[in-house]
Amino acid sequence: MNESDKTFPHILLDNAQKYGDRRPAIREKGYGIWQSFTWQDYLDQVKDLALGLASLGFQRGDKMAIIGDNRPHLYWGMAASQCLGGVPVPLYQDAIEKELYYILDHSEAKFALAEDQEQSDKLLALKKEIPRLEYIIYNDPKGMRNYDEPFLLRYSHVQELGRKFGKENPDYFMNEINKGRPDDVAIICYTSGTTGNPKGVMLLQEAVIEAAKGFTGFDGLTEDEEIMAYLPMAWIGDHAFCYAQALVTGYTINCPEKTSTVVHDTREIGPTYVFAPPRIWENWLTQVMIKMEDAAWIKRKMFHFFMNVAGKVEKLRMGHASVPVGLNVLYQLGRFLVYGPLLDNLGMRRVRVAYTAGEAIGPELFEFFRSLGVNLKQLYGMTESMAYISLQKDGDIDPETVGTPAPGVDIKITDRGEVTYKGPGNFAGYYKNPEATKETLIDGYIQSGDAGYITERGHLKIIDRAKDVSKLTNGTLFAPKYIENKLKFSPFIKEAVAHGMNMDYVAAFIDIDYGAVGNWAERRHIAYTSYTDLAQKPEVYDLINNEILRVNKSLSQDNQLKEAQIKRFLLLHKELDPDDGEITRTRKVRRGFVAEKYGALIDALYTSQESVEVDATVTYEDGRTATMKANLKIENAENF
Repeated sequence: MNESDKTFPHILLDNAQKYGDRRPAIREKGYGIWQSFTWQDYLDQVKDLALGLASLGFQRGDKMAIIGDNRPHLYWGMAASQCLGGVPVPLYQDAIEKELYYILDHSEAKFALAEDQEQSDKLLALKKEIPRLEYIIYNDPKGMRNYDEPFLLRYSHVQELGRKFGKENPDYFMNEINKGRPDDVAIICYTSGTTGNPKGVMLLQEAVIEAAKGFTGFDGLTEDEEIMAYLPMAWIGDHAFCYAQALVTGYTINCPEKTSTVVHDTREIGPTYVFAPPRIWENWLTQVMIKMEDAAWIKRKMFHFFMNVAGKVEKLRMGHASVPVGLNVLYQLGRFLVYGPLLDNLGMRRVRVAYTAGEAIGPELFEFFRSLGVNLKQLYGMTESMAYISLQKDGDIDPETVGTPAPGVDIKITDRGEVTYKGPGNFAGYYKNPEATKETLIDGYIQSGDAGYITERGHLKIIDRAKDVSKLTNGTLFAPKYIENKLKFSPFIKEAVAHGMNMDYVAAFIDIDYGAVGNWAERRHIAYTSYTDLAQKPEVYDLINNEILRVNKSLSQDNQLKEAQIKRFLLLHKELDPDDGEITRTRKVRRGFVAEKYGALIDALYTSQESVEVDATVTYEDGRTATMKANLKIENAENF
């Protein structure tokens, strides 16, 4: 068979034949012990599940929803559905029932594969409303003993059905795989839905495979790579790095025991390849800073001294300038005393290539990890492109850009400054939404919705979402995401929302990082009872004010943005939450919703008020709601 005719099931067969039981394809940690599955195990598991699904009536073109944390069984579920010509539809594991209902109903899912009792309960609650959903399959039996619904089946039981079906139909599995074509839909990934209902992005087998080959060829990735699988399976980034690229190269993915053990489990594995959105890099930085705050005085001084050295060295490297001998000697000493131990603590000592994407990353955050010695690079991608548009080359790094066009990708900037692109990973269209497809896919080019431009060095620079970029009344460019990213470099700021469109000045909502600020407050013996109480402490306002001063100083040095410094701010009474509709599952601010919900707070920022009352509805994980009342202080920030 020609390489161009192969689908992922064909690639899986090739890997099983090439590596057999010699190489691990996937590992999972359970009860403190790592369990390995070879490529032959991978194929055997997929085959039994696929035949079990076939025995239950799964047919070519059927959709299978997949929900849960990163588990081998869920990745095998993706492959099993593809082997039968079906289409996996991954869902966010923390999605509430309302969000799940829309996607399950819209995608016409016939089967659902759930990790455990929690996810099964969500699906069971929706089963009556979605009669098209015929079977729910669960993997972890804990807590499921007294469930007796006939359509609720255990994963291992479905595999038993598959083994029986396989004996009766020995050629069925290979016949179904060989029916697969490169132009089959490989997966439907739903967008985060920042401006409305999510859209189902249809990605073809050939698009996903070609994009994966582009990624792996660009960085010379091999079968020897190790990567952690911990990001939501519904996010295109996880599918690109932990499914598509893993199959194309044959490298090993590692599933942590649980979300809270990712850092510890990463240290045990020592990955060579890392992919994380900015919020994860922010979390890692916050953990580092919290530990430093708790360290002895001499260790804190040494850390800050050598990080200053590392920052100077990295700036020279990125500017292709030589590093003075004395500075280089200090840097090498810093590697021994600070950078090396810190990378060991983060589990990044062996990392060859690391990427960040999903949204813009603050230059300060980017430079921090690069100065430690992590080969952190930025890529620009969308669900509609299989996350494959532009990549940063080794030795050609600019913290303000997202690299040059990826191999095979053509990028054009429209007259109004919108980024458009055509590439091997382009989607086939939005599922059951031809109108949106026509608006987005024009003459083979995808309209990204992002504002940007190509620099003199040929790099793509993204400013913000095109619809969010505007001006202040004095004509100053206002790019809210750019300002928000600078704020979030602070370990004390978890989220920020900047305001200023058609206004006289920039103002901001700030979400404090409860863990980091709580730790800071406890060391200073500042008592507090809740997030709301802590956020309104005068000492915390002073702490955040200092972080805003840092950002304003940085903005004052930019000729285009010096008039866009933050003038007034308030600390929100609660964290922005996907369950409350304020941010998406990928933690992108839903600006329209926030502006409507908190209109009174925004109005107060543009008056002389020193405080504002707020009544807010909060949604708990079990769906219950409650009303919260608070009096939020408003403070002015110094401008430079």
